[in-house]
Amino acid sequence: MLYEFDGREPKIGKDSYVSETAILVGDVIIGDNCYIGHGAILRGDYGTIKIGSGTAVEEGAVMHAPPDSISNIGERVTIGHGAVIHCEDIGNNSVIGMGAILSIQSKVGAWSIVAEGCVVKARQEIPDNVVAAGNPAKIVRKLKKKDQDFWTYGKELYINLAKKYLKIGMNRIK
Repeated sequence: MLYEFDGREPKIGKDSYVSETAILVGDVIIGDNCYIGHGAILRGDYGTIKIGSGTAVEEGAVMHAPPDSISNIGERVTIGHGAVIHCEDIGNNSVIGMGAILSIQSKVGAWSIVAEGCVVKARQEIPDNVVAAGNPAKIVRKLKKKDQDFWTYGKELYINLAKKYLKIGMNRIK
């Protein structure tokens, strides 16, 4: 569901799927070929959320931009189920694991993986091409080619899933 708030309203790019059970409020800008899953909540009520093309925001994720700030999510990012995103920036091709938390003004570099349940503290920065895990987040290793291959495949799955939802839709059975 899309909501205008205080003169701000969501904008959805070409071939992007937004579930009818997702809630987008205010200044939320979705790029092309994105997937916004069921029950996701994206609040751009007093800040702006920009999501790059090819990004998947999976079910139950919650995103909120700080006042008068931009939460910039790069292209082909995967945001896992139930993640809480209140960050300043996520670089292209990164993966935010299920249930991870990115606190206020945190940053995640390009092609980095934030593991499931990981907590990236306020103003903490995760560099490019690493895997971070734990609470608080710590770098556990460099990214490997097999990680890139696996997540490139996963990103294509969600781009294709968005296209399929747009093409055939869902049919309520009761």
